[in-house]
Amino acid sequence: MNSSLLTIIGTTFGILLFLYVVNCLPVLAHLVLGDKLRFPVDGGILWLDKKPLFGPHKTIRGIAVSIFGGMGACFLLGMSWWQGGAAAVFAMVGDLTSSFIKRRLNVPFGGDTFPLDHVLESLFPVLFLASFLPFSWTQLILIVVLFTCSAYPATLWWKYTIHRTPRDNYPCILRSTVRLREWRACHIPLPRYQIWFNLSRILTDQVILTWLVKISGLYEKGKQNALDIRLVHKDFSFPTLPEAFDGYRILYLTDLHLDGLQGLTEKLIDVVQNIDVDLCLLGGDLRMKLYGPMAPSVRELRKVTAQVKAADGILGVLGNHDCIEMIPDMEEAGVVMLINEAWPIERDQRRIWVAGVDDPHYYRLDDAAYACREIPDKDFTIFLAHSPEAYKEAQQQKADLYLCGHTHGGQVCLADYRPILSNSRAPRDTAVGEWRFEEMIGYTSTGVGASSIPVRFNCRGEVCLITLHRTN
Repeated sequence: MNSSLLTIIGTTFGILLFLYVVNCLPVLAHLVLGDKLRFPVDGGILWLDKKPLFGPHKTIRGIAVSIFGGMGACFLLGMSWWQGGAAAVFAMVGDLTSSFIKRRLNVPFGGDTFPLDHVLESLFPVLFLASFLPFSWTQLILIVVLFTCSAYPATLWWKYTIHRTPRDNYPCILRSTVRLREWRACHIPLPRYQIWFNLSRILTDQVILTWLVKISGLYEKGKQNALDIRLVHKDFSFPTLPEAFDGYRILYLTDLHLDGLQGLTEKLIDVVQNIDVDLCLLGGDLRMKLYGPMAPSVRELRKVTAQVKAADGILGVLGNHDCIEMIPDMEEAGVVMLINEAWPIERDQRRIWVAGVDDPHYYRLDDAAYACREIPDKDFTIFLAHSPEAYKEAQQQKADLYLCGHTHGGQVCLADYRPILSNSRAPRDTAVGEWRFEEMIGYTSTGVGASSIPVRFNCRGEVCLITLHRTN
């Protein structure tokens, strides 16, 4: 193979790599930053035809990262930083031109149109680069065709991987950042590598905090405290509760973290095995870590559910330590999982509802309106969420009782039992125990297990036995 052919091949692949970099960076910026610093290029302006100029997906942030990426990727072409930045500008001009045309063709925002999506964003920068790099018109056309034909299927694959629903009829709009987080948390085929995607969590929990507690000499005492689970009795009264449900008993378990502390499952079974209830509710966080295998926690859950005596069964929601891939195993363990769904319970031809939402804290996929869409306005509703952070949305749906956990009651509290940290965006008075928001009663359990490090101080884990009463 002669040197001129090698030069042509090298130049072609160099330009292709450069185009991939400058066109992928805006997508990656959205994946990492979400809606932060996301300002539309057109400022929401409408064109003469009363249609958007470019649309909300074309942002100043995307153009900026593409230009800076072009400056950094200039080495691929052996050019100066300003030439790389200028080529990126031409790529973004091509991208904006494509968006302008698509708006006129009534293509939905984010919709794909082959070959319009990729021809201009490769043609414009390649025409600019032709002024500095020695390649023929044939090579120019080849580069544009190769980029267009490879970028389009790559875009389809990316959208399928990032935006596809992970469960049939999954009633939630998924953001790309959510799919990345779920992959980090639950992608079992890569267990030896996925740990590095959670490095900050590892350093904080397993290195810094754990060793600080061990050095203090309180680690073993904290573990003993974490195994000291108490049974808490709570009575809630409502004028809207049907008479048929007066005295209805609910076993509420949340933040189990069953694989995080040896002996915890046995302690929990000792508490629940002699309790007969009408319904059992699980508030999420079955697993100890935010990543890694699901099987150990599910095995422990099966031991617990086998001992639960609940006439109307067991309902549950996902927490921020859980992921969608756990649902089949949890349902095999006897738990009906509510993913932005509602479940009716009947007594003497009267009915109450349990509305369960997806995690409102980490994945932020809770959708109260969707979960309650089938509930009649005047029916009594128990709203089940992992954390208290969906309290406003629940009240807007006229929920009567809001049950949650996540905060662990602080897990490590001051001597007067006030939590030092709540790890919640909700008001601090929702961090533990009973609270109210307008007409809705809320209860935040301290949870069964412990998170981050398996210790508790001035904050006992709990199993909550709730009794509902009707007031006249």
